[in-house]
Amino acid sequence: MLNPENEARINIDYQLKQCGWSIQDYRQINLSAGLGIAVREYPTDSGEADYLLFIENKPVGVIEAKKEGTILTSVHEQSYRYATAKIKVSKIFLMIFFTYFSILKVIILRNQNK
Repeated sequence: MLNPENEARINIDYQLKQCGWSIQDYRQINLSAGLGIAVREYPTDSGEADYLLFIENKPVGVIEAKKEGTILTSVHEQSYRYATAKIKVSKIFLMIFFTYFSILKVIILRNQNK
């Protein structure tokens, strides 16, 4: 039986694929595999982001998966830390403006630039 966060991830994977994103695990990353790549469990200096979104090899967003019933606005600070963290592999600063919070059926988009 899956735990609630894994159920949310299955739903997120499905929705991302339906929108044309390629889903990859961090250990098998290939950012050249397509235009939009969603990388699971991407390490940053603030912890592992559930998903880091790349378009044309550039980080553009963070998705944080939570179990159903989680108050998504309470996840904002955690996603913001990931969006402003350094990527451990390349030590570059992320310039991410969009964070997404998700439970099984709800996704919230927040523009960090505002």
